[in-house]
Amino acid sequence: MKNQSEQGRSRLSYDVLILALALLAGLPGSVVALILLWIGEYAAKVQWTLTILVGGAWIGCAVALRQRVVRSLQTLSNMLAALHEGDYSMRAHSRRTDDSLGLAMLEANTLGETLRQQRLGALEASALLRKVMEEIDVAVLAFDDSGKLRLVNRGGERILARSALSMKGLSAEELGISDCLEGETPRIVERGFPGGSGRWELRTSTFRQDGRPHHLLVLSDLSRVLREEERQAWKRLIRVLSHEINNSLAPIRSIADSLTRIVRNASAQSETGEDLQQGLSIIASRADALSRFMASYARLARLPAPVLKPLQVETWIRRIAGLETRLSVQVLPGRDVDIMADGDQLDQLLINLVDNAVDAALETGGAVRVGWRTSNGHLEVLVEDEGPGVPDTSNLFVPFYTTKEKGSGIGLALCLQIAEAHRGSITVENRKDRSGCRARLRIPIKRAPEREQREKRGTEDPEA
Repeated sequence: MKNQSEQGRSRLSYDVLILALALLAGLPGSVVALILLWIGEYAAKVQWTLTILVGGAWIGCAVALRQRVVRSLQTLSNMLAALHEGDYSMRAHSRRTDDSLGLAMLEANTLGETLRQQRLGALEASALLRKVMEEIDVAVLAFDDSGKLRLVNRGGERILARSALSMKGLSAEELGISDCLEGETPRIVERGFPGGSGRWELRTSTFRQDGRPHHLLVLSDLSRVLREEERQAWKRLIRVLSHEINNSLAPIRSIADSLTRIVRNASAQSETGEDLQQGLSIIASRADALSRFMASYARLARLPAPVLKPLQVETWIRRIAGLETRLSVQVLPGRDVDIMADGDQLDQLLINLVDNAVDAALETGGAVRVGWRTSNGHLEVLVEDEGPGVPDTSNLFVPFYTTKEKGSGIGLALCLQIAEAHRGSITVENRKDRSGCRARLRIPIKRAPEREQREKRGTEDPEA
């Protein structure tokens, strides 16, 4: 029987239990008062009136006590539920802090404020981490324990030439980088990606998120850093060579010209005089050739920083293609795009690419095509030829290296320097669909501030 009564009490709700205890607390006093009332010599009307008052006060006080206790608990319950759902703005109100209920309300409010501050700090830290990942010039990719891509920054989008939205959920094998997650770390690899090729420093590590292991892949482009160091070394070398050679060429040319005039004005034109005049002419011509040679290489050391101005891509490409007179260059239609770039430097870059493509196409009688497209916030300009191709593309961007009989070896090196000055890249590869080469220029799209404001206003107000 005792166990049955305990089970019965446990089945009662807390609200009913509070009401029952309140009624039980007032039961003795109310019963005693009613007994004394009814055994006394009072009129029936008085007895019934006082009975109703005593019973009403008894039940009313019990209900009020229940409401007071239950309402405070409901307030705490609602606040805790809000904290559980991530809403830290709710606060419990209590006028007193010197009793148990007031202290409970105060602690609940303190807990909510602490959680709000922690959440704000976590959000700020996450925003900072995302900003840092977007701005760093390395590719960062994170895969979950099932091998699916969960996180990628702009660097990863750039080397894979795909947007983060289209890559999330794909495996490393589907992205073509499964070999990067294997092997020792860190290591240096020579590898090509859709967005560029070269030497990369590859690092892998693991971390846990939501209790699950994740794999982190970090790819650093060493080619750009090495090329910049190499370029600075070439610049220093070129400046020294230019200074020393020009200092020697100036007196050589002056003396050669003076001796040539003396020999030419001599009255007797003997065989010795003719040989001397011919030798001096050769000295003067070779000095001029060497001076022109050094002047062409000095351009690499004197390339200024780009001056960004609005540039209409289609007009730019069609204008450069129209400059070629040896062969009709086909311009493939593309999307109308305006970018911020140095038009003069990009003119020189595209002229060099088109000139190389035409030289190759004339050897086989093939065609040359130029086209452009946009991809992941970048402009891609493609120059394709149907020439014989290049046997070795690894040294094309090295200064002084050339595959032409009369080439200077600075054309593609200058193109690469211009592209990287615009925070872009340039690659030259043999075509797989047919013979010939494909040069790909890839630079980020930077729109003019006025156009960005117009597009933003147009997005916010479609009727404008």
